Formats: sequence, structure tokens, C-alpha cells
Amino acid sequence: MGSEGHRLPLCLAGGRSYESRMTPLSPRFDAVIADIDAANAQDPRQMQLAGAMRPREVVYSERMSERLSRLYPDASEALRIAARAQHICRWQIPRKDYPLGREGYNAWRSACRDHHASLTSAVMRRHGYGDEEIAQVLKIIRKEQLKRDPESQALENVVAVVFVQHYLDEFIAEHADYDDAKLANILKKTLRKMDATGHAAALGLNLPEPTARLIGLALK
Repeated sequence: MGSEGHRLPLCLAGGRSYESRMTPLSPRFDAVIADIDAANAQDPRQMQLAGAMRPREVVYSERMSERLSRLYPDASEALRIAARAQHICRWQIPRKDYPLGREGYNAWRSACRDHHASLTSAVMRRHGYGDEEIAQVLKIIRKEQLKRDPESQALENVVAVVFVQHYLDEFIAEHADYDDAKLANILKKTLRKMDATGHAAALGLNLPEPTARLIGLALK
């Protein structure tokens, strides 16, 4: 494993922001990102980071942008918007409103994708983006043509690496009744959606030994 995991993303730790390490884009792009951040700032779920309480989805979206800048520094405007809006206002679609089990989970995920796509479309249209540009962002957010569309695949890689680095330990703690075999099987489904770029990034994280061991089991 490498030495990258469990550091604060630079945009959260006082270093150069992800924007300063990627090609500057148009004022309308900056306006869209600002609106996404403003929407996520309304998240009632707070989490502590670097001694401060912050809205959970604001932290998540910043982590997505930071990881995108590391994996794909030349990412298109569409991919950068999709990464930032990946979970926009997700708290508005609670998992508890859907049945337990695989069917309920899939229905919830589908509803989340539609919700994120609808909100992002409205934000982009408000700032002058056309139908074709919006359609590309929504395709990426929905991860359509995964394994065939490079930008959908790139977003899937970023999502998975952010999950492994920042949220896998939390997931394991929340499912203390799951044994290693069940956890590894769940993780395997995530890793299966990634390509070689995503796998290399995940394996390069500096993770706690139990988490790294689970990833090793999932890759077998």
C-alpha cells in the first residue's frame, strides 16, 4: 500500500484547492459549482473534520473533486460537474423510505440518481448550459454505459476510491454483524465496477490493516 490514505484532501486541509491544480474553466462552470455547494451546505447531517463541524455532503463533494483532480487532472467540464454533483442533496431521499433488501436498495439508488440528475440539470440550465452539455453530465452521473464510456467509468473509479479511503471503515463499523466473507463479497461488487486505473488508486491508499486485508480478500 502507498502513503496517500487518511490524509485530509488538500481542499480541506489548507493546501492548494483542486481548482488550482486543474485547468481553469468558464465563469458559468464556477457558478454551477457554487450552486451545488450551496445546495449541499443545507445538509442537516454534520460531520467533524479537522476540528470543525461541516455538512456531510459538502465534505463528500469536495473529496470527489479532490480525488478526480488526482486521477484525471485533465477531466472535462462535464466530468468535473458530475463529480461535484454526485450526491447533491442526497439526504432528501432517505434510505429508510425504501424496503430492506436488494430490491429496496436498488430502488433507492435509482431514485437517488434521478434526483441528482434533476437537480444538476436545473442548476446547469440556470447558468446557460445547453441540452447536449446537460445530457452528457447526466449520463455521467447515472454512470450509463459503464466500462464503455470513459467518463462514466472515470466517475465510477473516483466514487469507489473515495468510498474506500473515507467511508469503508464507517460502513464496516455499521455492519459489525457481517463477517469478513460477507464484507469482502460486498466490496468485490464495488471493485468489479472499476478498471485498472481505479484498482491502482485503491491499492495505493494507506489503509488500516483490517481494511487492507478485506480489499485483498475481495480481489481474490
